[in-house]
Amino acid sequence: MKKFKKGFAIFIFLLPGLFLFISILIAPIAVSVYRSLFDWNGFSEGTFIGFQNYVELFTNGSIKFMTALKNSLILAAFSVFVQLPLALLLALLLGRKVKGEKVFLSIYFMPVLISTVVIGQLWLKIYNPDYGLLNRFLDAIHLGKLKHVWVGDVKTALASIIVPTIWQYIGYHMLLMYAGVKGVSTDLREAAVLDGATKWQVDRYIVIPVIKPIIKVSVIFAVTGSLKTYDLVRILTEGGPFQSTEVPSTLLENMLFLRNRYGMGSTISVMLIILCFAFALLISAAFKEREY
Repeated sequence: MKKFKKGFAIFIFLLPGLFLFISILIAPIAVSVYRSLFDWNGFSEGTFIGFQNYVELFTNGSIKFMTALKNSLILAAFSVFVQLPLALLLALLLGRKVKGEKVFLSIYFMPVLISTVVIGQLWLKIYNPDYGLLNRFLDAIHLGKLKHVWVGDVKTALASIIVPTIWQYIGYHMLLMYAGVKGVSTDLREAAVLDGATKWQVDRYIVIPVIKPIIKVSVIFAVTGSLKTYDLVRILTEGGPFQSTEVPSTLLENMLFLRNRYGMGSTISVMLIILCFAFALLISAAFKEREY
C-alpha cells in the first residue's frame, strides 16, 4: 500500500510536466501526421489521400525536396567536419589554462548570443557586391578579379550560408566541449605528463576519449540543427537563386504560405521529424560502436 501511495504521489507530481510534454510536443506531431494524409489548403475541408503526399514529395521534381535535403546534408557535413573540429581545438587550447581564458571564452561565445536575424543582416552587408567588406578586401589585396555577387550566384550562394553558420555556432560547441575538458581529472593529465606524454598526446589519448559523450551530443546537435536550419537561409537568400539554397524549412514555408498546400507542408514537417530522430539514433549507434 505504501508503494502504491508513493507511486501515485510521484505520478501526481509528474502529471503537469507530462501534460505539457503531450500538449506541446506529442499533440502537434500527431496533428501533423494526420494532416499529412490530406490534400488540404488550410481553409476548406481536406480530402483524404493517404500517403500520396509522401510519394509526391520524392517523385515530383517541381517540389525539389531532394535538393533541399541535399543542401541541408551539405551544411551538416561542414558543421561536423569543419565546425566541430575547430570548436574542439579551441576547447582543448583554452582548457590548458591559457592567459585571458575567460575573455577568449566570452569572445568566441558572443555570436551565439546575437540574434540570427542580426547576424544575417551583418553578413548581407559583408557580402554586398558594391560596398561589402569581402569585395572591398579583395580590392585591397589586388584580387579584384575575384569580386562576386556572393549570395546572388548559384555557385556561391550555398557557401555564403555555410560560412556564417559555422562562424555563429563554433562558440556554442566550444563551450560544451570546454566544460568537458575542464572536468577531466588533473591526476590523469599529470600522470601522463610524468610518463613523457606531450600536451597533444594528453589531449588525444586522455582528454578526447573522456569527453566523447559531449562530442556525441555536439554531433547530434550539429546534424539536427542543419536539418532544421531556416532563419539564416531565409534572410540571406530566401532559398534562391533558383532554389539552389532551398532547405526543408524554407520549402515548408513555401508550401504553407505561398502555395496553400498545408497537407504537403505537414508532410515535410513529418519527414523532418523522422530524419532528425533517424540521424540522432544513427550517431548514437556509431559512437557506441566506437566505444565498444
